[in-house]
Amino acid sequence: MSVLRETPISVLDLAPIRSGGSAGEALANSLALARCAEAAGYTRFWVAEHHNMDGIASSAPAVLIAHLAGHTTRIRVGAGGVMLPNHAPLVVAEQFGTLAALHPGRIDLGLGRAPGTDPWTSAALRRGRGAEEFPAEVAEIRRLLGPAQPGRRLTAVPGADSDVRLWLLGSSLFSARLAAELGLPYAFASHFAPQQLDAALVLYRTEFRPSAELAAPYAAIGVPLAAAPTDEEAEFLASSLRRRWLALLRGASLRLPPPSSEMLDASPGERAAIADLLGVAAIGGRERVCDHLAALLARTGADELLFTCDIHDQELRRRALQLLAEWRAAG
Repeated sequence: MSVLRETPISVLDLAPIRSGGSAGEALANSLALARCAEAAGYTRFWVAEHHNMDGIASSAPAVLIAHLAGHTTRIRVGAGGVMLPNHAPLVVAEQFGTLAALHPGRIDLGLGRAPGTDPWTSAALRRGRGAEEFPAEVAEIRRLLGPAQPGRRLTAVPGADSDVRLWLLGSSLFSARLAAELGLPYAFASHFAPQQLDAALVLYRTEFRPSAELAAPYAAIGVPLAAAPTDEEAEFLASSLRRRWLALLRGASLRLPPPSSEMLDASPGERAAIADLLGVAAIGGRERVCDHLAALLARTGADELLFTCDIHDQELRRRALQLLAEWRAAG
């Protein structure tokens, strides 16, 4: 049995808004993708938190998770993640405690320390505390979601004694070290920032301390996916993703453009930056994608693969998830 076949596969969705589309359409597409992932045997379906971005409809993860979990039956649903500097820990614990009460055994809470937006929006969202408070606030959420204690003045209801599964997220060494110290599962954001992937995983595993939640380190890594029957079609579909990254570099609209066969109108520096951002992307037909993922797993020893799939045509987007699941099952 191949390593890929043995490795759980999951989805991270940013609810991309397509050019000419709407936020409502993007959220409906997220639900269709979640149902597709569940039917195809994916382990979990996460949504992200971003603010003030015209191309991303996922700004209220707890609300979206409630909708997705209510219209699926088995797949784990969660946040990848909640950007903790934007929220009071008690509110996060109550929201996810409520979700866990409604959908027992299915809710994940991934916590990140970045604001997930620009400085102006960050200032509008924050509660007067910044990312430096992250370790203390993670500890507070962990306490609020843990066993209820008699006489405690502050209790999350719902939340205490819940089965919410807590994760730490990151794209640098900071959260890797904290996840290791706390004995929590860790997800690395290599779907957009793969530069410190290997170093973060080494640090996490080396410094990991077993906890009540986790006896051994468990790491998931983000991977952009554009799968199709042929390498040529996959490259064509991935042109949407490359064009959106170029827009981000230039400060333009982040609405997902349709694919194009025209050469990307980018400078050498921009091309290098895009290639760096997509450093672990799986783009191609069966052989290319499976070989790439097998090599990535051999290199990183990742315990789970967390795929982003930003394909403009929604039927082809769902097809990409289905193809990957079929290829993985076939070994």
